[in-house]
Amino acid sequence: MFCATGRPLGVATWMAMPFLFVSAVLGLTGVAGLVSGATPDVGLSVALFGAAVAVLVAGGGLVAWRSRRQRLVLRWGYPAAVLAVGIGVDGVRVPVVAVVAVGVPVLLLLVGRYVVERRRTAAAADESFASSGYGCR
Repeated sequence: MFCATGRPLGVATWMAMPFLFVSAVLGLTGVAGLVSGATPDVGLSVALFGAAVAVLVAGGGLVAWRSRRQRLVLRWGYPAAVLAVGIGVDGVRVPVVAVVAVGVPVLLLLVGRYVVERRRTAAAADESFASSGYGCR
């Protein structure tokens, strides 16, 4: 269904994805709220958790599952549980300072991991290209 280059995702990394996504989005929302002075708190929404579940489902094809049973139970059960959490916390208000304190470091972590992985992938591709006989020697 999905094609991936590079390494497959670990199960723990995949399971952290929705909460990292929610934290990063809320962090950006909180920064915008602080800059504009709009509100002292940010509301959690089921739509945000729904988007996190979409990211989770899309990434499910990239996971190195340890067993068929794990793939069946976690790949579909875990997103349903995350969506249930989103339904349960819909409308809960969180102080904008707390959202920024958690969300901005998570966002920086995600961007940093992206940069490191991008450099690693580019270096591997350059090395592969050079060793194929088509690159400069």
